[in-house]
Amino acid sequence: MVEKLLQILPKENIVYFGDTARVPYGNKSKETVTRFSKEIVKFLLRFKVKLVIVACNTASSLSLEVLKNTFRVPVVGVIKPGVEEALRLSKTKRIGVIGTDATVASNTYKKEILARRKNSFVIQKSCPLFVPLVENEWLNDDITRR
Repeated sequence: MVEKLLQILPKENIVYFGDTARVPYGNKSKETVTRFSKEIVKFLLRFKVKLVIVACNTASSLSLEVLKNTFRVPVVGVIKPGVEEALRLSKTKRIGVIGTDATVASNTYKKEILARRKNSFVIQKSCPLFVPLVENEWLNDDITRR
């Protein structure tokens, strides 16, 4: 995401915060994820950021609205862009969603998809190992194929 932002906004300074100490978020409660998210935004505000992008599906699902209502800086998440792309690409109106336990349990993707295209069929499946597989770059590894 940061690389893409730098391409789009080459003159902007980007402050990146990756919470590697407390991931994965997908097995944590809404309250915990929201608390962590608020702490991170408070930290980012010390750098006088103009915008906060919550680039975590779980944090976007569980805490985005609280962040928007708590802070004066604009806060955006990744759910709506993901849904827009899924709807654009879907030819059958059948859309599969994989995510952390918390993201899937929140039904945020399903609600957003159905709000935009009521006749869609949304299949959701939690994949608790997804984040560790991505974080450890095991996408093309034998362990992932098992």
